[in-house]
Amino acid sequence: MTMHPTLQRAFTNRRVLKVISGLNNFDGDRVAAIVKAAELGGATFVDIAADPALVKLAKNLINLPICVSAVDSEKFVQAVAAGADLIEIGNFDTFYAQGRRFEAEEVLALTRQTRALLPEITLSVTVPHILELDKQVQLAEQLVKAGADIIQTEGGTSSNPSHPGTLGLIEKAAPTLAAAYEISRAVSVPVLCASGISNVTAALAIASGAAGVGVGSAINQLNSEVAMIAAVRGLVEALETASSRAIA
Repeated sequence: MTMHPTLQRAFTNRRVLKVISGLNNFDGDRVAAIVKAAELGGATFVDIAADPALVKLAKNLINLPICVSAVDSEKFVQAVAAGADLIEIGNFDTFYAQGRRFEAEEVLALTRQTRALLPEITLSVTVPHILELDKQVQLAEQLVKAGADIIQTEGGTSSNPSHPGTLGLIEKAAPTLAAAYEISRAVSVPVLCASGISNVTAALAIASGAAGVGVGSAINQLNSEVAMIAAVRGLVEALETASSRAIA
């Protein structure tokens, strides 16, 4: 497996910013606006739904590496054929609201199945936050053995912040930060901290051991391109500050 050189550098420097348009977002205009804002704001790569038409659209608009997300290994094959640079099993957040749970066995089986279909592509796998923390660590170790190159944490949907402002943002990110802390100490591959991350908590993700963050709603729910670019820039600056302090 050879990782895209841009990604390799960013993971080594621990300042990866992945902008997520949404696993179930197939709106071409919306995805186009998000990926363009991601590039203009300085993101490392984008994560879009595993749809060949969306991959081609994004490739025509930006030069950033393109990750596709799905929970069906067959969907990855066509998306990779269309030009996707890497693939992501998860993020599962959108499914929890529908009452759909992802257990360890299913995620592990999906990883093995995907690896068998696509042995060479860079593969990121999300560890479901519905598992107890020790079980998340155990699953992460199994996923790496099964061929995962990147582990992603989540947890934004399970936290119910009781405070507004900065304190609320830290409360929201607590589950994914805790998972990043534990998992990054147990596996040798990079950990990406996603779900509930903001410019306030991006630096905490790096301090917890993550090599970067994945951010969706903090960017893709904004209504203007200018606001989305500004949000991406704010996250990039937070990561640069955090990683330079970590290196120092």
